[in-house]
Amino acid sequence: MTSNEQNMISKEDADTLKQLSAEEGLKFISTKFSEGIVFSTSLGQEDQVITDIIFKNQLPIKVFTLDTGRLFYEHYELLSQNNSRYKIKTEVYFPESSDVEKYVNEKGINAFYHSIENRKECCFIRKVKPLNRALENATVWITGLRSEQSENRENMPIIEWDDERKLFKYNPLIHWDYQEVLEYLKENKVQELSLHKKGFISVGCQPCTRAIEPGENPRAGRWWWESSHKECGLHTH
Repeated sequence: MTSNEQNMISKEDADTLKQLSAEEGLKFISTKFSEGIVFSTSLGQEDQVITDIIFKNQLPIKVFTLDTGRLFYEHYELLSQNNSRYKIKTEVYFPESSDVEKYVNEKGINAFYHSIENRKECCFIRKVKPLNRALENATVWITGLRSEQSENRENMPIIEWDDERKLFKYNPLIHWDYQEVLEYLKENKVQELSLHKKGFISVGCQPCTRAIEPGENPRAGRWWWESSHKECGLHTH
């Protein structure tokens, strides 16, 4: 990205985005950038909200997802339903087979349970590297992050410059609470993972996700055997 592109979002634009609804903000971003706007969906509830807004309004935003090879069957079912409903296919990125083979053959199929280092390496192979490929040549990366999801997201701005990836990161739902997400899904009859009704709120790979108990933090079910480091690296690079 050139310095001119880096300056395409001014402080005034950022202030404007804070006042706009998610739908208005996505439309605003679509008019500011002629190409290179991408949205990464994990098919969770927040991401289903954004997917619905993008596809219903036919915004020029590429929607993609990461297939880690360890997802729940329900992920594939919902992906198929999305493709059928919106008549637009979500692009799928996979990890490099050689990376997966090396990790599994050297450390074991479930080595991520044995140490945080092993788990982060698995996440890097299955998530971060495919994400980096998906973000090549992107100008804006849209996410479904919300500030109340975890401590490291509490102070995230609605839009920021990612100097490492050389793109803007736009978080249209950053100030939404969980009830607002649920209300949007209900009002707009947006399909979602059937796992949510079984206590799975934040859903990642199948072996690394459990249902949460009433009152638990939504992220408590992710990497449930760890006491900290509740991130995979997608949003900490």
